[in-house]
Amino acid sequence: MAVDYTVIVVYLAGMLAMGWWGMRRARSKSEFLVAGRRLGSAMYSGTMAAIVLGGASTIGGVGLGYKYGLSGAWMVFTIGLGLLALSVFFSARIARLKVYTVSEMLDLRYGGRAGVISGVVMWAYTLMLAVTSTIAYATIFDVLFDMNRTVAIILGGSIVVAYSTLGGMWSITLTDMVQFVVKTIGVLLLLLPIAVVKAGGFSEMKAKLPTSYFDPLGIGGETIFTYVLIYTFGMLIGQDIWQRVFTARSDTTAKWGGTVAGTYCLVYALAGAVIGTAAKVIYPNLGSADDAFATIVKDELPVGVRGLVLAAALAAVMSTSSGALIACATVANNDIWSRLRGVVRPSGEQHDEVRGNRLFILIMGVGVIGTAIALNNVVEALTVAYNLLVGGLLVPILGGLLWKRGTVQGALASVIVGGLAVVGLMAAFGILANEPVYYGLLSSLVAYVAVSLATRPTDEAVLAAWRERLAGRTPDLAPEPVPAHQ
Repeated sequence: MAVDYTVIVVYLAGMLAMGWWGMRRARSKSEFLVAGRRLGSAMYSGTMAAIVLGGASTIGGVGLGYKYGLSGAWMVFTIGLGLLALSVFFSARIARLKVYTVSEMLDLRYGGRAGVISGVVMWAYTLMLAVTSTIAYATIFDVLFDMNRTVAIILGGSIVVAYSTLGGMWSITLTDMVQFVVKTIGVLLLLLPIAVVKAGGFSEMKAKLPTSYFDPLGIGGETIFTYVLIYTFGMLIGQDIWQRVFTARSDTTAKWGGTVAGTYCLVYALAGAVIGTAAKVIYPNLGSADDAFATIVKDELPVGVRGLVLAAALAAVMSTSSGALIACATVANNDIWSRLRGVVRPSGEQHDEVRGNRLFILIMGVGVIGTAIALNNVVEALTVAYNLLVGGLLVPILGGLLWKRGTVQGALASVIVGGLAVVGLMAAFGILANEPVYYGLLSSLVAYVAVSLATRPTDEAVLAAWRERLAGRTPDLAPEPVPAHQ
């Protein structure tokens, strides 16, 4: 295992080095939070694919393939569909807004007063998303070093917190590009063909497994529908995803770069399901489907390759974890803390804003690590995150983009009613039940439409300013300073 350990240690050291390098570029709020809005198509596509394909998509996707066969691809497939929908229909408009958070977009569209409440819901989502990714370190480091769960979470979480705090979005972008390459080589080019060969090829897999394993709808129609509601729609509105859209150099980059990333996700989904199906042939009696990835990597891959594939799994977890962490800190600082304090910073205080956001990443990172140590169930934490996001924020966000008649009162009612309905229904039916997101989303829609129609339309001046921002005409925004070394 010495060679595998060396591969992992070099990888982790590289992540920290890129965090240090990114710190030199992050000289303004824009550089720190959205990489100066200067990413070209190649970097944008790679980093977007990296953030949406995390530990759940890699380890969980293989586990679903082990349990259901090819139809286990649906979870990650719906993530790819959501990213494609966001990129084709909404990303250009989102990029032209030149904001930092989803709540800022809601304030622009509805004329203020929606930010704090929507910020709290978005903060809860990004916090739980970061926690689920951090918990996944325990699985990977257990395979690598037979490490204690708490120590593994602290080790993996501390590395992500370190490079995210140092360089913000620039560090995360650089590390995500490396993580994208490592995942592509480790999972698609190495693990996928090796797993199929070890299982005896597709003909042997078909001979040894039930036909349901090769039924594209074998996982069940209701499950697929729930995945669409949670993951496809979740991709449209998450702060972690939008913050990556804000990094695009232009609306064209956001549209076509995101389309490439979404297509990559579809390929990754199928690869994970095939690897899981192959693992079912090789290890038909695993105690847990989620052990399939670690088992096939540990037992079937040669020295060196095993280290690279485990680094790929680590890359998947780290990319999602760092993206969720900076999103969580951005929302906490810009949408909650600054608004509650009523602080409006002068435009010249760029360095102080970097320092403040850096401090919030550190604080949120410590909180995420502590929460991850206290929680055990990754699936439940992830379900809570997406139920809150979709049930509380989908309607007012898409309504603001698509329906002129929506009002700030309707948006607030939608967030509050939908959020409370989701929480209440999870308490009544259980966290993993489908009813919370179904009825939470429905109640949010009813509240939005009813209250919007019952209140005065949004002021025309607010809508005119909103249309100007959507069109990319923002004369009130001073250009971001470019660091001297650029």
